[in-house]
Amino acid sequence: MAGISVDDLFGFAGLIDDEERSIVETVRGFGAKRLRPHVAEWFEDGALPVRDLALELGELGLFGMHLDGYGCAGASATAYGLACLEAEAVDSGLRSFVSVQGSLSMYAIHAFGSDEQKDRWLPAMARGEAIGCFGLTEPDFGSNPAGMRTNARRDGDDWILNGAKMWITNGPVADVAVVWAQTDPDAGGRGIRGFVVPTDTPGFTANEIKHKMSLRASVTGELVLEDVRLPADAVLPGVQGMRGPLSCLNEARFGIVFGAVGAARDCLETALRYADDREVFGRSLGGYQLTQAKLADMALEVGKAFLLAMHLGRMKDAGAIRPEQISLGKLNNVREAIAVARECRTILGANGITLEYPVIRHANNLESVLTYEGTSEMHQLMIGKALTGYDAFR
Repeated sequence: MAGISVDDLFGFAGLIDDEERSIVETVRGFGAKRLRPHVAEWFEDGALPVRDLALELGELGLFGMHLDGYGCAGASATAYGLACLEAEAVDSGLRSFVSVQGSLSMYAIHAFGSDEQKDRWLPAMARGEAIGCFGLTEPDFGSNPAGMRTNARRDGDDWILNGAKMWITNGPVADVAVVWAQTDPDAGGRGIRGFVVPTDTPGFTANEIKHKMSLRASVTGELVLEDVRLPADAVLPGVQGMRGPLSCLNEARFGIVFGAVGAARDCLETALRYADDREVFGRSLGGYQLTQAKLADMALEVGKAFLLAMHLGRMKDAGAIRPEQISLGKLNNVREAIAVARECRTILGANGITLEYPVIRHANNLESVLTYEGTSEMHQLMIGKALTGYDAFR
């Protein structure tokens, strides 16, 4: 192609330092060599070689890379975001694997767990030898997790958990689940609490959800807890109430802010190559005004989304970011990414609906990304509350 890249158009090279550039190149290279040759097949088959990939991703240092100690890399939030961008440029399911492991499961244990919980699980999870999942969403409680029905009651020194969690990434293959449950304040529960649940505990089952049309290169399940007996030290001691799970969700949402840019960028780069190669009426498709208008508009949105992600990353590294600011990034970047994917599909024409090209796969995946970790409507309300001071969730 004779043209320049979106990165060059915006002059992005000066926005990242040498360490961040090295991480980008490492993840991008791993994606090109190990993931891209197989991801369309994984998507079509609805299967992912989770155990093998977990060890390889652990060796790369991607799991919990923004956490300190316990075998974690201790990288910056921005570097972690850039890694998520490169992972999602391959497939949203792969970024989701990294996010759930590091930003939900590991982060919950790292931020709120006991020393014993951290020592037992975090090093193995960082290496990819143990896989985690995060049990918050329920069949009837997604946007309103505080209404969860999963409960934990005391029985002597033990806890007994009952309930169900839905749409849990990694659930069917996890070794450990961080499960949030209602507890009885009169029994020392103090409201909603988190529990570290080894998945081989009697009464714990995980059923894989099949027939998905989105995030097919990702393992999703339902967790069922039937009189799951846990010792007293299974509870996360460092948090109570909704602050615990919501802070974990903010970590995962931050990864999505960057990840969505990766999916959009991959679609745009695919459309640019296709428009250059495809001849229509005897000339390159990329030489027509309507095509160039589409490409220009999409490049603008991808570039703005990246700038927003980088700005939020620097704010997070400075310890100055607020939840509603992460909502800004999640709302804008996912909304624009799915619009870019759909527009790129029009440039590819009929070829855009095949898995020979990544565009329809990204578009389908982004349908899930649009609604998980907070729907667009919920993020609009978070931003609206910040702007007006009024809580309009009810």
